[in-house]
Amino acid sequence: MTFPSQFMLVAAMNPTPDGKMPGESRSTPREIQNYLGRISGPLLDRIDLHVEVPAVKFHEITGEQTGEPSAQIRERVIGARKRQQERFRDKPRITCNARMGSRELKAYCALTDTTMELLKFAMADLKLSARAYDRVLKVARTIADLAGSENIASEHVSEAVQLRSLDRQLWT
Repeated sequence: MTFPSQFMLVAAMNPTPDGKMPGESRSTPREIQNYLGRISGPLLDRIDLHVEVPAVKFHEITGEQTGEPSAQIRERVIGARKRQQERFRDKPRITCNARMGSRELKAYCALTDTTMELLKFAMADLKLSARAYDRVLKVARTIADLAGSENIASEHVSEAVQLRSLDRQLWT
């Protein structure tokens, strides 16, 4: 083993103690809150993405409509990774946006006044921590890279904030 190490954690959990969605669960809001509270805030702060995955409806499974093809998504990811490699070519310790420090956040995650106001509102409204602020910026930078955008726009910040569902406590 080599320390310090870098890793990617992928975890999953049920939205309620009985494993059902909140509207279908027999659990009370208090029981759900206690269940979700078993994950500490400081731990959640260190997780970049919190994504709620709702049950897929039958008509969606059997429907003709398809999403973006995997090959097309792969090309966008490859393009985003190339942009990040170019961005950090003089910084061998930084391999992707997630590894940026505060100095790089200031250099590569500059926001317009309008976008900064949006993030300020989200921070206050959702009571996000300083660590969550950094995570939102890194994710917004990555979303912008996936979109092929040089700058982080309001829609990139909005999407990054949406990917913090446990901060928003949607399940109760």
